[in-house]
Amino acid sequence: MADRHAHWDRVYTEKRAEEVSWRQDEPTLSLKLISRAGAGRDAPIIDVGGGASTLVDHLLLGGFRDLTVLDIAAPGLEQAKARLGDRANEVNWIVHDVTTWRPARKHRLWHDRAVLHFLTEPAQQTAYAETLRAAIDADGWAIIAGFAPGGPAKCSGLEIVQHDGVSLSKLLGDEFQLMETHGEIHLTPWGAEQAFRYHLFRRNGSSAS
Repeated sequence: MADRHAHWDRVYTEKRAEEVSWRQDEPTLSLKLISRAGAGRDAPIIDVGGGASTLVDHLLLGGFRDLTVLDIAAPGLEQAKARLGDRANEVNWIVHDVTTWRPARKHRLWHDRAVLHFLTEPAQQTAYAETLRAAIDADGWAIIAGFAPGGPAKCSGLEIVQHDGVSLSKLLGDEFQLMETHGEIHLTPWGAEQAFRYHLFRRNGSSAS
């Protein structure tokens, strides 16, 4: 979709972080899976599509010291920075489309709560996987979440793709092993239920390039 930038800039310009459907005051399952991956407090962690998410707040409070948040929408990141105040200076903020971004360094853990499911075209999904492979260590971890099969077919007015362990494993390739899958019923700020599914992958160092 050619106007992804414009769409997400508009969303975060018209709405506060507390008003978007994907808002979480405490990203409990994400934090649980980050702990499962065993990432140390100095491990480089990237939150892809983090926007105004509170995950970075909780990671900072947990003592993590090497955090990057990437999002296509600058206004979303600005909301997060304003919320964090001086602590925003402890985070690396990147405004970019994940399908075209190429990292200058490796990360121990990749977290994506709801970016991949917006990439409905195969070429976009392939580009996403290429970015992920370039972004994490040879034995790094990836957490990928989105609407579960049987859950909503749209989000923020856009069509989405409902992934499961099979489709994600095919996209990422044999060098990634699916370690855990978890379901979550997310409540929007207005009380609607949305079925999410989270996947924890480990990269096999012997297979990674």
